[in-house]
Amino acid sequence: MTPHPLAPLRIGNASGFYGDRFDALREMLTGGELDVLTGDYLAELTMLILGRDRLKDPGAGYARTFLRQLEESLGLAHERGVRIVTNAGGLNPAGLATRIRELADRLGLDVKVAHVEGDDLTASHPGSLAAHAYLGGFGVAACLREGADVVVTGRVTDAALVTGPAAAHFGWGPGEYDRLAGAVVAGHVLECGTQATGGNYAFFTEGGRDLGRPGFPLAELHEDGTAVITKHPGTGGFVDVGTVTAQLLYETQGARYAGPDVTARLDTVRLDQDGPDRVRISGVRGEAPPPTLKVGLNRLGGFRNEVAFVLTGLDIEAKAALVRRQLEPALAKVADVRWDLARTDRPDADTEETASALLRLVVRDPDQEVVGRALSGAAVELALASYPGFHVLAPPGKGSPYGVFEDVYVPHGAVDHVAVLHDGRRITVAPAQETAVLEEVPPPPLPEPLDEGPTARAPLGLVAGARSGDKGGNANIGLWVRTDPAWRWLAHTLTVERLRELLPETAKLTVTRHDLPHLRALNFVVEGILGEGVAAQHRFDPQAKALGEWLRSRHLDIPEALL
Repeated sequence: MTPHPLAPLRIGNASGFYGDRFDALREMLTGGELDVLTGDYLAELTMLILGRDRLKDPGAGYARTFLRQLEESLGLAHERGVRIVTNAGGLNPAGLATRIRELADRLGLDVKVAHVEGDDLTASHPGSLAAHAYLGGFGVAACLREGADVVVTGRVTDAALVTGPAAAHFGWGPGEYDRLAGAVVAGHVLECGTQATGGNYAFFTEGGRDLGRPGFPLAELHEDGTAVITKHPGTGGFVDVGTVTAQLLYETQGARYAGPDVTARLDTVRLDQDGPDRVRISGVRGEAPPPTLKVGLNRLGGFRNEVAFVLTGLDIEAKAALVRRQLEPALAKVADVRWDLARTDRPDADTEETASALLRLVVRDPDQEVVGRALSGAAVELALASYPGFHVLAPPGKGSPYGVFEDVYVPHGAVDHVAVLHDGRRITVAPAQETAVLEEVPPPPLPEPLDEGPTARAPLGLVAGARSGDKGGNANIGLWVRTDPAWRWLAHTLTVERLRELLPETAKLTVTRHDLPHLRALNFVVEGILGEGVAAQHRFDPQAKALGEWLRSRHLDIPEALL
């Protein structure tokens, strides 16, 4: 007799970052059926913030917001039989697990709380504020198999919040790569919350959709690794192939999407509309994970300060040159000085604001005094001695610390991955036994070029959607189109050389293009554009969130048949 397949596992998300919608946890628990509710609270910058919290209080280091959310939602989850899995433990998962147990006792709830540890490698990386390995999902799975109602982790991969529950529910083992890869892809779609339900979506103006308050997403995961992305009935936003494609491209690199449990092949993903607000993910193939684990190192890089001078009306360039010349003596000892002139001014403007440009000065140095009072005093002293109309958006401060993020890699066996159960038992999670060195996938063949015809000068964004983001000092720009003719045009038109022309900021940087034909998508990785990462605030848009929108706004010759 053929065993009856297990019912789909319904996994929801209630947080995409530390500071996301506070009410989302309760909304997801009351809005419809769920088996597991996840929350992603960690990012590179968050780890630095939590590291600074821990310097002030060794008992801190976790996302306090999550604990406050549970005050009103732990009883709901317990009543409805929904298990909660979250990385809100940050740098101190054991501490957060203890606080949740105390909360459960206070509320009179019989809730089993477990946590995962082993990611903290700070002691073996002197000089780092926080050094944490990205663990996989099998520690979470061990906790759930032993009856945990709440599982708290530290730095796991974002997708591990989904692969862990899936492995526990379906009984998957470490070698079931295709199924695990399907869960990784579903987890990657869920991890950023409402970005999968219309948030930050390139084509948000189309169709009169309700984007005022998008609902959070959920995945119906099946035993074979396929999934359907959807949301609770009646919630805002929408789920379609475009929103899921956009999130799939977010913060990725090549066709191989590597993790501690499996390397998912993004070039095998197929998306199909499965009804209103339902997108089916199928065809995902997986491979053995790479032989090393990624470790995120956060350290304090020094001190930074900034000031934005407002330049209004005529002679903008001359006014900027005067300020720069006047401040040269005060900046002589500063290690890193950046000037950026944003020409936001318009000629013959009908408001003062639209007649003004911004000259932004950013300084960094290991010595707080060099970028603090010395600079602030020099800038303030120009108030009556510089260009006509002199003023600044805000007076410069005394200099604030900034962080630096970098990746290093360690063997799987360098971490002690442990599931710590509610009764104190400790289950060691074995490292990956089979690994494969990560290599680039050969470029797929290009589609047939689009037939030549009349063209019009127009913004790229009339044809292509985009989503961009950061990975350390690098940025990615994922672009996709919605028809085969548009794909035939995009694949041949948007080369690395053309990208450099459209985004001159990338001209001297290493840019790599990755083709994903099943998604009708291109993914560009721009190395070094973000300097030392988001915490270093290297550029105007330090996380490259709008880099893709800048690209969509650039004009090029587009076939009229596509417009």
